[in-house]
Amino acid sequence: MNDVSAGVSVRMKGATVTRADLCEAVHEQVGLTRQDCAELVERVLELMCQALERGEQVKLSGFGVFQVRSKRARMGRNPKTGEPAAIEPRRVIGFRASQVMKARVDRALSR
Repeated sequence: MNDVSAGVSVRMKGATVTRADLCEAVHEQVGLTRQDCAELVERVLELMCQALERGEQVKLSGFGVFQVRSKRARMGRNPKTGEPAAIEPRRVIGFRASQVMKARVDRALSR
C-alpha cells in the first residue's frame, strides 16, 4: 500500500465518506489548498457524471467500473398492498468492483 492510500484510509473511518472527507484527504496528502481540492473533487465527479450521461462506462483501474444499464419494463408488486404494478423501463447505474478492490476489501474484513 502506498503512502497516499495509507493516510486516506486512516482518516476516513466513518460509515459514510463525504465529498468534504475526500477534499480533506486530498488536501492532507497532496498539499493543495482546500479550495483547490474541493474544485478538483467536484470536477472529477462532474466528468464521471457527464460520461455516464452519454452512456459511456467509467473505468477506474484498480477500483472498478461504473456503467449505465437499461432495464426493461416488467410487472412488480406494491409491497404494501401486494397488488401488481407496472414498472417502466429505465436506465440504472451499476458498479462492478475490480479484482484488486475485491481482494483489498476481503483482506480488510478478514482482519
